Amino acid sequence: MKRKEYISWDEYFMGIALLSAKRSKDPSTQVGACIVNPANKIVGIGYNGFPIGCSDDDLPWEKDKKNMNETKYPYVVHAEANAILNSTKDLHGSRIYVALFPCNECTKLIIQSGIKEIIYLSDKYKDTDPVKASKKMLQMAGVITRYLNLEDKKIEIDFTGME
Repeated sequence: MKRKEYISWDEYFMGIALLSAKRSKDPSTQVGACIVNPANKIVGIGYNGFPIGCSDDDLPWEKDKKNMNETKYPYVVHAEANAILNSTKDLHGSRIYVALFPCNECTKLIIQSGIKEIIYLSDKYKDTDPVKASKKMLQMAGVITRYLNLEDKKIEIDFTGME
């Protein structure tokens, strides 16, 4: 008989997104994204960080400063944008797995790239103007959004268990 405790596609792809987030050097928010085509093939992965060639040691990681350019916000590329930029195939009809509901800037990229579904774990910024704008654009563009409830689910990776 086949094993019955295997993870679902949603758990697998969200797990890839969360594992990708572990590459982020952002001290306060680590986000990863995984783009999957209709055949359940991964076609893009990304995490939040500074642009290629911009040192993680020379730009600020602060969240709150009087001068916006002394914070991380003008410099960080979001996970969704990096996953789109890192994609290997046409994204039309794909879905994106991401921990946080996308901001308005990432939403524009998602819509323009042809992604048709967003699966997310948290909508903690739902009352902010950028996320309200995101939801308006996504509804207008016909992009499906789906909350993935994995609160009671834990997947452990043991690198030593393969001997």
